[in-house]
Amino acid sequence: MRLTLIVATLLSALSIAPAFAADEPSPVTGNFTIASDYRFRGISQTYGGPAVQGGIDYAAPVGLYLGTWMSNVSGNQYLNGSGLEWDVYGGWKHSFGDVNFDIGALGYYYPNASANNAKRTKYDNIDVYTSVGYKWATLKVSYGVTDFFGTNNDTYGGACANSIDGYGSATDCMDAAPGNSRGALYGDLTVNIPVTEKLTINTHVGRQSVPHYSRLEYTDYKLGATYDLNGWAIGAAVIGTDAKKGWYYACQSSSTTSKCRKTGEPTLVVSVGKTF
Repeated sequence: MRLTLIVATLLSALSIAPAFAADEPSPVTGNFTIASDYRFRGISQTYGGPAVQGGIDYAAPVGLYLGTWMSNVSGNQYLNGSGLEWDVYGGWKHSFGDVNFDIGALGYYYPNASANNAKRTKYDNIDVYTSVGYKWATLKVSYGVTDFFGTNNDTYGGACANSIDGYGSATDCMDAAPGNSRGALYGDLTVNIPVTEKLTINTHVGRQSVPHYSRLEYTDYKLGATYDLNGWAIGAAVIGTDAKKGWYYACQSSSTTSKCRKTGEPTLVVSVGKTF
């Protein structure tokens, strides 16, 4: 689905939302976060640097929802672009007592960004997802209906792992034409355990699979805590992966130097955010 169509639908839904009495919760909410690193499925998206993020959501009484969210990303990873990730999503959720269900679609858009190949391959991606939750735990599965963030013959055909010192490796290489990567699956289990009224323990484990690109598959994890400080969520978590270092890296290059960073290495991420 074209991003412009999704955005138009979102804006239309917001414009026709019915008025609510002052004592009723608003169907529109916003969120804002500052984090020391933006980790998506365990992988840094900001070259290990900080991120400023925010979004807006609309939830209809029947369970339908639409939303959009943005974050800065690294130009060392999303080349030639605006240094921005823009997500648009929508779906339906419903609860039966302590059990809740969610089904939807999510588009990731990186304005102007493209790989340095002849076809200028885009990183844009669309997933469909479904989840089921019970009390503190949520199990979710996402399925990629497009190539996995631009992974295909043009971007990975014949590519070799990086030794992380600025030079390539000839011992671990892709086939010349591995194929497309549509159908990538990401399954994850998240358990948020309330300890007190304000303190929550956050745990997560996920598994990324990529058809035809087994070298890009990995498991990620998170262990941390969130504290509610007068409506502000203060968080700290150790996040890491077992991703192959030679395939998950980003390099800062110039005419004379090249500095590479392993983007799946474990790290401590601290954050502060608010929903309003």
